[in-house]
Amino acid sequence: MKKITALVAQKKNPDRVNVHLDGEFAFGLARIAAAWLKVGDALSDEKIAQLQNEDERERAMGQALLFLSYRARSEKEIRQNLKKHEYSEAAIERTLSRLRENRLADDGEFARAWVENRSAFRPRSRRALTMELRQKGLDEETVREAVSDVDEEALAYETARRWATRLKRPAPSRSQNLEWNEFRRKLSDHLARRGFPYPVVSSVVTRIWNETHTEETHYEDEDTT
Repeated sequence: MKKITALVAQKKNPDRVNVHLDGEFAFGLARIAAAWLKVGDALSDEKIAQLQNEDERERAMGQALLFLSYRARSEKEIRQNLKKHEYSEAAIERTLSRLRENRLADDGEFARAWVENRSAFRPRSRRALTMELRQKGLDEETVREAVSDVDEEALAYETARRWATRLKRPAPSRSQNLEWNEFRRKLSDHLARRGFPYPVVSSVVTRIWNETHTEETHYEDEDTT
């Protein structure tokens, strides 16, 4: 048994208390946990371990909630963040369990939100989205379900439509064929970098050209000729 000889609020974090046993610093506790202790109490090794484990779990939960306050996270991201802060496996598993119970950790919901956000602000192909979600640690079934309704043609068209307004037309001395080739190259490269497959890129680029150059030569999608 060890005797509590001092309970001192931490200077940098007044919500935590340093517990001194037999005249020496032993460990820190959240103030709410330390409220049940008083100088003179005797603590067994089992009680000390219990207090430390419970404190670690609460600190891990606090770290997870802070991590989630910036944006939604996959379970893999939460786990990696807690490992980076050197929490034990037991504390990490307990934290993830509590987060799931409160629907704060839900890989299915995370995947759907990720796809919706990407589609609205930074459109990607189904393949690119699949790779991103895999990197977040999501299982194959969750990934497939999240990307199953992705309309690549619509996303590629909206992306191309926005980007096309930035493309400046070549000098008037260039031929129409060169102008089309340059337009096609730049816009195709932009869509390809976002993972859209060639058939979609070819169709969308041709469509955008014909819509934005109504008084010039029109082209047909190469896959339809």
